Amino acid sequence: MDNKTEKRNLWCFPVGTIGRDMLYVLVANFLLTYILFTRELTPAQLTAITAIMVAARIFDALNDPVMGNIIERTRSKWGKFKPWLLAGALSTTVVIIFLFNTDLQGWPFIIAFGISYFAFSITYTMNDIAYWGMIPALGTDGDTRNKFTSRATLFAGIGNAIASTLIPLFTTGAMALGGNTKSAYGMIAVIIGIITPTILLATLFGVKENRDDMKTAPEPIGLKHIVTTITRNDQLMWVSLCFLIQELGNGIIVGGLGSTYIYFTYGYKGGLYSVFSTVGLSATAFLMIFYPTISRLIGRKRLMNILLVVSMAGYAMMLVSPVFGSGNASFWILSIGFMVASFGQYGYYLIMMISILNTVEYNEYKFGKRDEAIIASLRPFLTKMSSALVVLVTSVTYLIYNVTDYTNQISSYENAAASGKITDEEKMDAIEKVISTVMSAQKGGLLFVMVLLSAGLMAVSYFIYKKHYILDEDEYDRICRELGK
Repeated sequence: MDNKTEKRNLWCFPVGTIGRDMLYVLVANFLLTYILFTRELTPAQLTAITAIMVAARIFDALNDPVMGNIIERTRSKWGKFKPWLLAGALSTTVVIIFLFNTDLQGWPFIIAFGISYFAFSITYTMNDIAYWGMIPALGTDGDTRNKFTSRATLFAGIGNAIASTLIPLFTTGAMALGGNTKSAYGMIAVIIGIITPTILLATLFGVKENRDDMKTAPEPIGLKHIVTTITRNDQLMWVSLCFLIQELGNGIIVGGLGSTYIYFTYGYKGGLYSVFSTVGLSATAFLMIFYPTISRLIGRKRLMNILLVVSMAGYAMMLVSPVFGSGNASFWILSIGFMVASFGQYGYYLIMMISILNTVEYNEYKFGKRDEAIIASLRPFLTKMSSALVVLVTSVTYLIYNVTDYTNQISSYENAAASGKITDEEKMDAIEKVISTVMSAQKGGLLFVMVLLSAGLMAVSYFIYKKHYILDEDEYDRICRELGK
């Protein structure tokens, strides 16, 4: 591939993921919050929603290799990736716009939600597997692939940051689009639904991929071979367990508990959660840029020691924030604590990613086969499994602390404002009165769960990694030398 084409690809490919990641954040981080603050739920209905989300995410994780095989066998004049990129983006847009704009309540909503959520699992997977699967077709050497991967990750982070900042700002409180949360989420879903396929046009029309591999039929990979490759590689198994535990801990705060705690403690203002999440994301932006330099100076296990101490200091700040009341000082201590904790958590994420990929050479050393595709596919599988567990932990916490006693009242006022029965000002006054009745024990319970569980799971991940993962820099280099690399 000539330099001109590669340079164009290096811009057109990563730009296409901005809208995709905005859409994913809307569903992964805010769907449960949307339901909680726009629907009046019984404990049985919240349990049903939880079961649907957990089951769909597990199904989604298991569906990844199936979709990957379908895409690998696609032969068209547009290539094997672009048809699925477009089909996935358009169909996901339809599903999301319906899901966030339905007026259904009660069990009819639960049924519609179940169908829509499973549909989302299928349609988004079409797009996601096709997008990331395109990278090997954009360059044959490791350096080129690293360029595309790192730049796509950067633009994905931009999409994530935009959505994480603007969605709460314009869906909750006085700045909600349309004057209420229900209308605001509906508008946001339409806007992101339009942005996603529009931005993806840069990838569809601007990217030129290598199609030499379409000349021959792909070698089939059976389920037995996939399972055997994973289970016999002890280092892959241990680091996968560490990654699953760490990602669960990392996702608990942003999965819904963080926003609910902030609204209950500091007021029903979406801008507060926007500031909280933006401050937290700023730490990950630093690591995106400087991690390669840091990793060259400090070994992974020593770096993990440092990152664990940093994160524990951040979580301690979050835990003591109520001592300073419920004003600005307390909020900023909570937010800065989250930023410090996120710095360590994201560092762990990067280390786990590299550690999973390093088991490719270990697999070749032990068994004579690299099986790169199978090993690389574990990362999205584990991410989706952890997100299913985040939903479970979040919903169980809501049930334990009777959060729906308050959110049901808030939902009734939001729906009344949406139907014009009360004014926006009357809605906000009524909601503030509801929030003033939330007991300190309930707010403290939410804080303890999201902080102590996040910190505890990170520590567990660290100790398992330190004890069982042997592929440090020296051992990895030794294996590569023996393989002649």
